[in-house]
Amino acid sequence: MSFVKALLFLRCSPRVTGCSINPSGLRVLRLHGPNGKKATHLCRCGSAGADGIACKRGPRCAADYQSRVSGPFMDRIDIQIDVPAVTPADLALPPSKDGTKEVAARVLAARQRAEDRNGGCTNADLSSAQLDHVAQAEREGQALLQKAAETLGLTARGYHRVLRVARTLSDLDGSEQIRRLHIAEALAHRRGRKPVIQASFSSQRTYQQ
Repeated sequence: MSFVKALLFLRCSPRVTGCSINPSGLRVLRLHGPNGKKATHLCRCGSAGADGIACKRGPRCAADYQSRVSGPFMDRIDIQIDVPAVTPADLALPPSKDGTKEVAARVLAARQRAEDRNGGCTNADLSSAQLDHVAQAEREGQALLQKAAETLGLTARGYHRVLRVARTLSDLDGSEQIRRLHIAEALAHRRGRKPVIQASFSSQRTYQQ
């Protein structure tokens, strides 16, 4: 299986534990969540970001743990999403109107739209030159991307990966042009080169490692 065509999951520790084909054509997705399933925690003990639990090692625990994943590796990950713990109130909510079938249909429609435009290629399979041709953002979107590239310190790879994600987001919206909101959303899914530690360690109970 080609690495660049895989959907990568990091679970419980910063190492590869499994991968599967990504139907949306995006390259790599990193998740972290409370249950460790297809995800990676913020720190070794899993307490970072958990309500009511704190690690005595504080931010150092998360820093040491997350430093095991190299910067160049993280730069190759298109989408990085923080998934908060599910609360009892969340469990009581009614199910979403959009089920798996509805979401899958939108994804397949977006993929078909991309292949029709790209001559049979998904957005992930385009070369940099091809991407520059089909992923031209509107003026406001291009200005936002340029400013974000400087502020976040995006590499050339990161810059083009943001464009790929934005191109796919516009396909999901049925828009031929990449708008500012698509660039903004693609950037929101990318941390750039800043530290990934975002958890609060001030809680009531303490977990002793």
